[in-house]
Amino acid sequence: MKVVSVLNRKGGVGKSTIACQIARGMQLREKEVLIVDTDAQGTASDWAESGGEDTPLVVKIDRATLEDDIPKAGKQYDVVIIDGAAKAERMNVSAVKASDLVLIPLQPSAVDIWPVKETVELIKTRQEVAGRPQGAFVVSRAVTGTNLASSIEDVLSGLELPLMTARTHQRVAYPEAMGRGVGVMDLNGREKAAREVESMTSEVLELLNQQRPVVT
Repeated sequence: MKVVSVLNRKGGVGKSTIACQIARGMQLREKEVLIVDTDAQGTASDWAESGGEDTPLVVKIDRATLEDDIPKAGKQYDVVIIDGAAKAERMNVSAVKASDLVLIPLQPSAVDIWPVKETVELIKTRQEVAGRPQGAFVVSRAVTGTNLASSIEDVLSGLELPLMTARTHQRVAYPEAMGRGVGVMDLNGREKAAREVESMTSEVLELLNQQRPVVT
């Protein structure tokens, strides 16, 4: 079992969309996937309730005991994806402890980049203790045609975590898929969004496969 958290203390950056869409992407690759919804808004839970039998199972956990609960709840799954909560420090600390990989979604603006520093510090502190998790930034809701390299990479370089190549853009396919409880890959005529999620799914799986054993 591998555990992936999608965390950012700032709300509205696309955490739930990325968590749910990656989960569906992995499921389509025949992975057994569980989503753990820790957000009080319950977006992932609402997504699953709107979907059909093919939607990954979502369980809600509102206690900051993920490092204890997930090994029990997720032991029969290949991948557990934690949909993180905004402004919930104890829950995010618990999610980092439970994770093999932490994805930090952000939008391409300085206002959205500043709050991620706290999540980065949580990851680095845990790495010093346990040798994991990995961490990576992922651009969410990018505007097509803008130069992300100049607006983001210089700012993120001092935070010492990689920026994923795969990213999502502002597309109507994402709110449509979330409202219908499906993945963008399940929608007709949404090939651009589907390719984005497929690329993100591949990159996440590569990061998980590249993990080195923790030395104890």
